Amino acid sequence: MRQDDGVLPRWTVTRWLVECAGVVPAEIRPSLVQGLYGSLPIFLGGVFNTILVSSIVALRIPTPPFLIWAALEIGLAALRLPLLVKGSRAAQSGKRAHIDLYILAAVCWAGSVGYGCFITLLSGDWLAATLVMLSAAAMTGGVAFRNFSAPRLVMVMITLSLGPCAIAGVMSRELIMFATALQIPMYIYAMTHAAYRLNAMLVQTMRSERENGRRARQDTLTGLLNRAGLEDVITRRTDGTNSGATLFYIDLDGFKAINDTLGHAAGDQLLVKVSQLMRQVTPATDVVARIGGDEFIVFADQMTPDEACQTAQRLIDTLSCTPFLLNNTNVTVAASVGISIRSGAPCDLSALMLEADRALYDAKLTGRSRAVLATVA
Repeated sequence: MRQDDGVLPRWTVTRWLVECAGVVPAEIRPSLVQGLYGSLPIFLGGVFNTILVSSIVALRIPTPPFLIWAALEIGLAALRLPLLVKGSRAAQSGKRAHIDLYILAAVCWAGSVGYGCFITLLSGDWLAATLVMLSAAAMTGGVAFRNFSAPRLVMVMITLSLGPCAIAGVMSRELIMFATALQIPMYIYAMTHAAYRLNAMLVQTMRSERENGRRARQDTLTGLLNRAGLEDVITRRTDGTNSGATLFYIDLDGFKAINDTLGHAAGDQLLVKVSQLMRQVTPATDVVARIGGDEFIVFADQMTPDEACQTAQRLIDTLSCTPFLLNNTNVTVAASVGISIRSGAPCDLSALMLEADRALYDAKLTGRSRAVLATVA
């Protein structure tokens, strides 16, 4: 299980409630669900309002149904607030959050609001009914704009809150209240539609942000990391540890001649094929990047000088022995490699690259297609 999956619900019904229309990338779903924990002021305002209204009505009409409603509002608030606080903290730290209980409690709260509307309208106390209906209508706005990352949940909560009003309006046999049977379904539709529209905008924004982030960290031609992506991965990978590292700075020999002879399109194809070969022959734990032109970086765990030189030579031999078909012509390309090793010190990418670049320069001066080791710190 990925760390972010701790925020996703497990139950079938709660999963359905937080699913969105259309295809949503897997990496976006945890962020959408985590959005349900946001907007604490709206949550507190809604809880305060419903407790206040239910308590006032219970004092005005102190019968068991209204006393039960007030008790429900207080009990649900006492349950939902800790779930919100603990769930928000757990989601941010990547731990398993009680999201299923949190969603279920939200649905129960909506049902409690609907129950209060229903019994108040049927009581015949129109002053109390006006207060309760206004409160419920105000709450649905908060529900829609707080939970639009899960529009199905919005639809269910608004239906449970206001649906009983329409039923009670018809049951009251007051002609003017029959209007609620028409108004409330349209209101539910409008608020649900707004939640879906806001959700679509949110998903599109998150898609764009992730795509822009990917482009900022990834070489558009080869799909490898670029300099910014390399720095980001190394920072997260080392995380301040002193585990050491080995950096290979690779420059293709003879690339310019191929590029000039066969054209830039063929040169681009060669770079793509070389990047694929590098990814195939390096361990999955190594980080491979293209930092511009025909220059590549391989970042690996710390090696001994002999291991690093042997690894670089294997890479050189693999490249020189592999024919690449470009414009119906088989071509080969060699490589020169500069190596830098750091042990027992935090990994400074700039320093590693500078050392490896100097070693690469020495490799090219001494005949190309060879590896040169820089200093061992």
